[in-house]
Amino acid sequence: MIRLENVLPSEIEKRSFEIIESELPREIDAEIKPIVKRVIHTTADFDYVDNLCFSDGVVQILKDAIKNGADIVTDTQMAKSGINKKRLASFGGEVYCFMADEDVATAAKENGTTRAAASMEKAARLGKDVIFAIGNAPTALVKLYELIKDKKIKPIAIIGVPVGFVNVAVAKELIMTAGVPYIVARGRKGGSGVAAAICNAVIYEIKN
Repeated sequence: MIRLENVLPSEIEKRSFEIIESELPREIDAEIKPIVKRVIHTTADFDYVDNLCFSDGVVQILKDAIKNGADIVTDTQMAKSGINKKRLASFGGEVYCFMADEDVATAAKENGTTRAAASMEKAARLGKDVIFAIGNAPTALVKLYELIKDKKIKPIAIIGVPVGFVNVAVAKELIMTAGVPYIVARGRKGGSGVAAAICNAVIYEIKN
């Protein structure tokens, strides 16, 4: 007989995190644990316990930057929609996604690149350091790597979690050698929802 848990709607998220906590295969460092758990909550995939890689001190770097009004640039409207913009705005930050901009489409066509790559070039012209949350396009990560090496951009940090099969794993490994703080989901797994979940996990851990 199928038995459903009797859980009030307001308690579903709390109960979900209790289940995640009980099923974690190993103990996780306290600083990164809220991020890992929120990604698992988003995906129902415990592989992220091992897939998510964090550069030294990146969580605190992200918290400090957001608390001081840092902006986030992402590569999909889906990720932008998923990030808690109201909470981010309470610290003075804003989320940008340039993928649908006409000038980005024009630049991509003229240069024979993807819109994702062109949107990273536009982000470099913002004239300020930002956090990048990439959940879809490996070409965005490759372009960020090139811009960093050419000293045309200096991100606060890169959340590199695109999903897919072509150049995805390699692009993530590239970002881990770029010399900037990062959170990367190694391998093929990831997605816009994962990028948003990581941003939100950091935002929610910041005390007003």
